[in-house]
Amino acid sequence: MRVLLDECLPRSLALELSGHEVHTVTQAGWSSVKNGELLRLAEQVYDALITIDQRFAEGREIPASIALITLVARTNRIESLRPLVPAILQALASVHGGQRVRVGA
Repeated sequence: MRVLLDECLPRSLALELSGHEVHTVTQAGWSSVKNGELLRLAEQVYDALITIDQRFAEGREIPASIALITLVARTNRIESLRPLVPAILQALASVHGGQRVRVGA
């Protein structure tokens, strides 16, 4: 699965998501792109977008070609996110385009 990590997540999270092709927003060349536009761009290339921004797609419909996975953690530091990796991988294995999935507490 092709996965895009939002700017607010550490790029080291990509290394934890083995079995998937993971890029950061910066690697995709979309730094500072606003959420709505980012979702529109990502849906053309990626199967899933992972963020920790609880309001990332507030008021927006998720396009049928991409899934949105929102992480719920105390901080966006890798130490807080690493315990979520098994659940993230499970979500990536079962999520479909147009879905919103929350992972974490």
